[in-house]
Amino acid sequence: MSSVEAQSIRGQISLVRDGHHESYRMEEDSIHVVLLPSGEKTITDSAGYYRFGPLKPGKYKVVVVLAEGVYTREKEVTLLNQDVTVDFELTVSEYQISQVELTDQANSVNWMRSVEGTGIYAARKCELINIDQVTGNLATNNARQVFNRVAGLNIWENDGGGLQLGIGGRGLSPNRSSNFNTRQNGYDIAADALGYPESYYSPPIEALRRIEVVRGAASLQYGTQFGGMVNFQFKEGPEDKKIQLTSRQTGGSFGFFSSFNSIGGQVAKGKLNYYAFYQGKRGNGWRANSGFQQHTAYGGLRWQLSPAVKIGAEYTYMHYLAQQAGGLTDAMFARDPRQSIRDRNWFQVDWNLAAVTADIRLSASTKLNIRNFGLYARRDALGFLGAINRIDPGGNRDLISGSFQNFGNETRLMHKYDIRHRPAALLIGARYYQGYTTAQQGAANAGSGANFQLLHPEQPEGSDYAFPSRNIAAFAEQVFNLSSKWTLVPGIRYEFIRTSSVGSYQVRNTDLAGNVIFEATVADNRSRDRNVLLAGLGSAFKPNDRLELYGNISRNYRAITFNDMRVANPNFQIDPNLKDEKGFNADLGFRGSAGKWFTFDASVFYLYYQDRIGQVLKTDTATFRYYRYRTNVSDSRNVGLEWYAEADFMRMGAANHNNSRLALFTNFAWIDARYMGSQEPAFRGKFVELVPKMNLKVGIDFRHKNLRANAQWSFVTQQYSDATNAETSPSAVEGLIPAYNILDFSAGYTWKMLSLEASCNNALDQMYFTRRAAAYPGPGIIPSDGRSFFVTLQVKI
Repeated sequence: MSSVEAQSIRGQISLVRDGHHESYRMEEDSIHVVLLPSGEKTITDSAGYYRFGPLKPGKYKVVVVLAEGVYTREKEVTLLNQDVTVDFELTVSEYQISQVELTDQANSVNWMRSVEGTGIYAARKCELINIDQVTGNLATNNARQVFNRVAGLNIWENDGGGLQLGIGGRGLSPNRSSNFNTRQNGYDIAADALGYPESYYSPPIEALRRIEVVRGAASLQYGTQFGGMVNFQFKEGPEDKKIQLTSRQTGGSFGFFSSFNSIGGQVAKGKLNYYAFYQGKRGNGWRANSGFQQHTAYGGLRWQLSPAVKIGAEYTYMHYLAQQAGGLTDAMFARDPRQSIRDRNWFQVDWNLAAVTADIRLSASTKLNIRNFGLYARRDALGFLGAINRIDPGGNRDLISGSFQNFGNETRLMHKYDIRHRPAALLIGARYYQGYTTAQQGAANAGSGANFQLLHPEQPEGSDYAFPSRNIAAFAEQVFNLSSKWTLVPGIRYEFIRTSSVGSYQVRNTDLAGNVIFEATVADNRSRDRNVLLAGLGSAFKPNDRLELYGNISRNYRAITFNDMRVANPNFQIDPNLKDEKGFNADLGFRGSAGKWFTFDASVFYLYYQDRIGQVLKTDTATFRYYRYRTNVSDSRNVGLEWYAEADFMRMGAANHNNSRLALFTNFAWIDARYMGSQEPAFRGKFVELVPKMNLKVGIDFRHKNLRANAQWSFVTQQYSDATNAETSPSAVEGLIPAYNILDFSAGYTWKMLSLEASCNNALDQMYFTRRAAAYPGPGIIPSDGRSFFVTLQVKI
């Protein structure tokens, strides 16, 4: 072969333990290789191989970068008339140190990398929760502890078992996390992403590897929602074992017991990774009539077909049955928060999720991610829906049943390249989503058990609807590195949204004696198409490796939910002329670190809502009965400050304290949310409902070798439950949600294959509540749990 012909430089990066090579798959994107002086870049495959070529003869330098600013290694080579092999050996300890550095940084700094997988997170507010670093009550999905480093979240506490997660950010309603696009391993888990974006299913925290939270600018990549995106990532099987078994048994107050068991590993010569778990839990509840039982199971496979292609398949099943203790009036809550005057109310949920994914590396700089997913689910609410200031009169109960069938595809292409010798990244994607929801409301039997059967399913007394929906979207984002310090990130998203309703509802009028004087069935068929274009722009400036100034602005859109339009609830009515909501999110923040001991993220935001949908208190002129009316109440704006900081005092000096940690963290949000421009005096200039002015969490984390402990104090100021800012109401659906403060303690110790964990939640035994419910699980005040204790024993082999 001629000396002028182009040749290649190739090699393998391998891990070595005690002189022996490991069969160990590298984390994706964790090992980068750069060729100098050209600056050409590549990424190792799953076995650690890389290649540059074709190349002309000359002198080159091969540089291995484990992670930016963490660890590098390089070798010089002269390329003549044949291919050259340049291998690198890293000890397992060196590689793991690099990974630990990344994990520590992600845990304490609490944000994601600029470009990760097939997502762009540069120049925006994004938080990362590493579950392995959380010391808290994981068996009950205690959101106060799990999300303690995410600023500004308002949390609804619906039950003591963590059956449903209710979080809202920046002044948005926490109701079943419906203002977030909720995902699991990158795909949707809500009932209907646009038509009914509520999630009755919450992944077990014990099964998670991490949680990603991306704020309002997520509307360009993940959907139009104002709140942003929350993605729950499950664990995978350990890559260095063929089989690993984990069993966690938790017992606690009020008859709580949870059994979590998982199995995982890597087989087929390291090409097949598997992980599966089952969790069963039950409890009697802090209040009377509030027992529950839940079963969740999951199985996931990841098959590395070739160095460039990986496919995955997974299935999730969840079922729970819970008795609903009902709400309380203010006077009842003051007298005895643990009482219940509803013993015939029940709620059950069945959730089936499936997904098939493919990750294809088209080249060293281009990757394709394909996600196909589907949901088949239902939920049933049974009981007496009358105002809580009325005793259940007995007789037939109300039953609201809903089923959800949807499927979708989301495809993403990430391409990394150079513009004028500076790295750039382009993300383009498309999404197709189709949903079909049914909803029936009518009379059920007069018993007291969990019998979820309509008496007249062919013609329910309340309503009978089908809600087809369709969504087609395309999006693109680009990362421009204008200099070594300045990054610009523009983006755009197009959405086609169709929501429809096909069905009927019953109209029944009675006189003051309760006699029916008019009854009719009204057909109600509607369909609405929208074409929505969203755009956004972000920018980041890094004066050095440890500080970053970031900002972005992004349009948002939220379609009305037709399947909530006709619910025959005497406490609740809906405006038939509801309009979609529009607006935008804007962020300006400053984050960084000082050495390894101090990290912070401080930001201000402005959230604008046009035609905000809210609830107002009205009176029926015929019956003089109070009820809630859901309508476009006004435009609104939320202005706020979010602050997170953490200081690890064990790392302040020059000494190495990798085995010890004593960290103080503060998580603070101040939000001023008001209605504006309204023609209605009832809510002109009023505070937006469900927005506490201040939300503060302060905690201490202690770790020394295998011992860890955490103490956390949470304080939330008062908030209103409706747009008129009513302080009290006879039904207790409207009124103040008073300020509350909660103290939690958790600790754990690991010895070889055994771990023992303990938690004390609400240690001061505060009597408080976080919500007033208009219907289930109320209506009225839903008290939160008093002091509780939990102990977990874990075995991992």
